[in-house]
Amino acid sequence: MLNDAFNLIGLPDRPEKPREYGLTHMLDKGLSARAVEDVLDKAAHIIDLAKLGWGTAAVMNNLEEKLDVYRDANIPFFFGGTLFEAYFLRDQIDDYRRLLDALEVHHVEISAGAVSMAHDDKCDYIERFAKDFVVVSEVGSKDSSDVMAPYRWVEFMQAELEAGSWKVTAESREAGTAGLFRPNGEVRTGLVDELLSRVDPHDIIFEAPNKRQQAWLIRHQGANVNLGNIHPEEVLPLETLRLGLRGDTLFEFLTPGLTPHLPSGTPSGDGHS
Repeated sequence: MLNDAFNLIGLPDRPEKPREYGLTHMLDKGLSARAVEDVLDKAAHIIDLAKLGWGTAAVMNNLEEKLDVYRDANIPFFFGGTLFEAYFLRDQIDDYRRLLDALEVHHVEISAGAVSMAHDDKCDYIERFAKDFVVVSEVGSKDSSDVMAPYRWVEFMQAELEAGSWKVTAESREAGTAGLFRPNGEVRTGLVDELLSRVDPHDIIFEAPNKRQQAWLIRHQGANVNLGNIHPEEVLPLETLRLGLRGDTLFEFLTPGLTPHLPSGTPSGDGHS
């Protein structure tokens, strides 16, 4: 999303909002309504979804005022999957549905990243909630020592999409040290390749809180890969990565012959989506 005053040729195409792919999913870790206004003042045009992380919605003042800020900006929001899991542990899922209705929350994240839940039961919850909400489900454990085989990721994602999930999120935690990534933050490249070969990339949101992870996924999958758990201060920097306006991706989308000073032999991307 380039400002009109900046005339740069050959940048990758970015779909307009509302969009089904190229999503930027922002992690709100307890921002005030005023802080959300400040973030949206500069970046509402590139934020597609906002997640109020974990149970932060349950412990902050003026929650409804903040939700109104997101509504006024036409940015869908939902509570973190950990809050769903907290209600699940207490057998209060019906209470959770009533809470979402009362607060006029139309999206819901369904996860089992920290609790023990049969996957069939998880899919049943997805199917039930999908009748009345837009469901974003999450696959992967928050425990970095729990390494699930790639084929299981594929099976779970396919089953959750069939059950009614709009998008399936690939877990990495806030720090990017679990699920998709090894404890040192390195990408599990074989896992990503397996997912992309078996599941429509437009249906997956890859949690990638760190610049190195974001840049790798953009180089690997293109400017319009869906990325999640983006911290508010990183939303604009991420968009520069997507457009090749940051050093990590500067040469990624250049076109030989169209870009006069492209160094000889420099690898260039094709701007695929």
